[in-house]
Amino acid sequence: MTSFTSVLITGASSGLGAALARACARPGAVLHLSGRNATRLEDVAASCRARGATVEARVLDVADSAAMAQWIAAAGYLDLVVANAGISAGTAHGQAESAAQAEAIFAVNLAGVLNTALPALDVIGAQPEGVDGWRGRVAVVSSIAAFVAAPGAPAYCASKAAADAWTVATAAVVRRRGVLMTSICPGYVRTAMTARNRFPMPGLMDAERAAGIILRGVARGQRRIVFPWWMGALARVAGLLPLAVSTRLFNTVPGKQGLADPG
Repeated sequence: MTSFTSVLITGASSGLGAALARACARPGAVLHLSGRNATRLEDVAASCRARGATVEARVLDVADSAAMAQWIAAAGYLDLVVANAGISAGTAHGQAESAAQAEAIFAVNLAGVLNTALPALDVIGAQPEGVDGWRGRVAVVSSIAAFVAAPGAPAYCASKAAADAWTVATAAVVRRRGVLMTSICPGYVRTAMTARNRFPMPGLMDAERAAGIILRGVARGQRRIVFPWWMGALARVAGLLPLAVSTRLFNTVPGKQGLADPG
């Protein structure tokens, strides 16, 4: 599946993060995995060890910048870091998002990304070049939701939009230092997070398939990976519609359920 030998993944205790960890697990691979649910994280770590990988698992909150910087600095050589941890919520009951909900989403989906990617860029940027001529790669999991302003998930869409824009812009700069960055914008992936959605999810795919698409795109050095492509194209078009039209369109879709910690 992949030639990455030393990989660090946040939000690895479930969903896409767990699928990415298992896809990278093989003899000779070293995986540094973090999550907030110790039991689920250890289950993922055990499954990766069964595939021959060496696994260091750590219970961490990506919103803790000092702990994240310390963990990443202590990991040693890294050829891939994936800022995957994220949470989702919206306005399922027709109420505006509470301050607590919006702040929690931004703390994980945006500050958590920065708390992962910035120290990773420092570590990887100081490494020697690999046989492929690059020092390493940093991938940030955003979402196709980054391309729209859906009333059903205001903070989620905004946090993912900021993460995507920051990653794509930063990629052009750090490339000069021998580091490749990728913004990952998936559609609906079958996880515990999307299982709570009470609306149709076109293009829904299994996490294992999504992980394969991501790792192949990251290996190719793509600056942005959007899948399914047709859903990304539709989201782009919807984002260009007049606000009155797009608001009516998105108001037909129920809001995301209230905040829940995927682990």
